[in-house]
Amino acid sequence: MDGQVGQLVTSRAGRDAGQQFLVIGYVGRRVLVADGKARPVQRPKQKNPRHLSFHDVWAKDVRVKLLANVSVSNADIRDALEELQDGVREVDRQCRDKT
Repeated sequence: MDGQVGQLVTSRAGRDAGQQFLVIGYVGRRVLVADGKARPVQRPKQKNPRHLSFHDVWAKDVRVKLLANVSVSNADIRDALEELQDGVREVDRQCRDKT
């Protein structure tokens, strides 16, 4: 797979282009992403991995919970995104685009 659970991604295509999400799982070849607001954990967005930019940062708390099959709240996702977005300008330069 292109990304890992808990990884920060930015949408490159669709109505949500430019928005940031966390990877919360996979369905077939699709990546499940959530932001805790418009896309809650209960209703994640299925995205083609080619339409996502994968950043080299992970939400460790969220990742540990998801890998342990512990439920993750929307507040957990929002808090993790907020923490990660503080350094996004620096991360954008390290972004690896999958084509």
